[in-house]
Amino acid sequence: MGSTITEKIMARHCGRDMVKPGELINAEIDVVMCHDVTTTPAIDMLAEKGLQKVAHPERVVIMPDHFVPNKDIKSAEMVAKIRRWAKEQGIEKFYELGRHGVCHALLPEQGHVQPGTTIVCGDSHTCTHGALGAFATGIGSTDLAATLATGELWFKVPETILFRLNGKLQKGVCSKDVILAIITRIGVDGALYKAMEFTGELIDDLSVEARMTICNMAIEAGGKSGIINPDQKTIDYVKARTAEPFEVFVSDADAEYAAVIEMDVTDLEPVVAFPHLPSNGRPVSQVGDIAIDQAYLGSCTNGRIEDLRIAAQIMRGHQVAPETRMIVVPATSDIWKQANHEGLLDIFMEAGATVSAPTCGACLGGHMGILAAGERCISSTNRNFVGRMGSPKAEVYLAGPGTVAASAVEGKIADPRKYL
Repeated sequence: MGSTITEKIMARHCGRDMVKPGELINAEIDVVMCHDVTTTPAIDMLAEKGLQKVAHPERVVIMPDHFVPNKDIKSAEMVAKIRRWAKEQGIEKFYELGRHGVCHALLPEQGHVQPGTTIVCGDSHTCTHGALGAFATGIGSTDLAATLATGELWFKVPETILFRLNGKLQKGVCSKDVILAIITRIGVDGALYKAMEFTGELIDDLSVEARMTICNMAIEAGGKSGIINPDQKTIDYVKARTAEPFEVFVSDADAEYAAVIEMDVTDLEPVVAFPHLPSNGRPVSQVGDIAIDQAYLGSCTNGRIEDLRIAAQIMRGHQVAPETRMIVVPATSDIWKQANHEGLLDIFMEAGATVSAPTCGACLGGHMGILAAGERCISSTNRNFVGRMGSPKAEVYLAGPGTVAASAVEGKIADPRKYL
């Protein structure tokens, strides 16, 4: 019996030829990503234990992103603490404001993600990086402290669910609609502690950025990780960003899976996830007449250049509806500059939207787009839990970038296909 890509990566990183689901292992970690929210507790834990030095400072990548630009004194002090700590530890990979970005967009963009590696961060959407054939998962601050101190972390080897996605997407339907449809089908605990492996004709057709969107939301189905076998698109993407050597692993044809789920996307419509779960997905044709107060385009899920291009194509020549506001947040400084170079930011602003500096911001209810009680927002983010983007009496609807843009124009949840 063969092994999955996840099992192969984990075996290599614990010094074994093979591992099986359910086994407990101690794995070497190649990249430890740190942002402003969960890193400060880890720093405090290290200090409390008298652990003065990080095991491998060259493997640590830091980017303040959740509350930047700093929204208040507390967030400013939090980032200042991380800056001092990074300097003390000799950590050189620190992405300061102005060349920063939302961590899960910045890490692959800057060449810190390679196939076959292990990546952890104190953030649940670390599973994004499995799109490049890495084992990447979110951890808590305690495990983050342990990883920083030792360079290793324990895991239970997860079972894998294989999602075989075939067919071709209609115009106006995107990878965000695919993952919302999957989560709607299996539920928010349908892949609990499983590696979600995505394959098939659709995956072959998708860009690397679109694949990141799918892996990003594996956690919303309870997944331990999301992962895609590397192909030439993956290798080209990585080699364009780093000269670091890497090893490619792929699943064996006879690998054993906990389940295999087949899905044909040919007839898939744009999907909207209703409050208050990502699994409350409905085809846009069944949404009905739902007015919105805010449209939010950005985040580690859909703040990349491809997403901005999709939205700008719809908004060109249109205006944001009079009683609606639209916020556009390019996910990294480089994406912001590229969008500016292509004239996308002009399109958004001429339409009446506002454009922000890169930040997680309103996605987690941080700042720069918080919702008041009774307001509705359609968002390209990944979660719509009660209170996620502000007041617990607000409502968040999740959708792809095209649906967000079309809804901003109409002032109600709208089908993007009519604009394409």
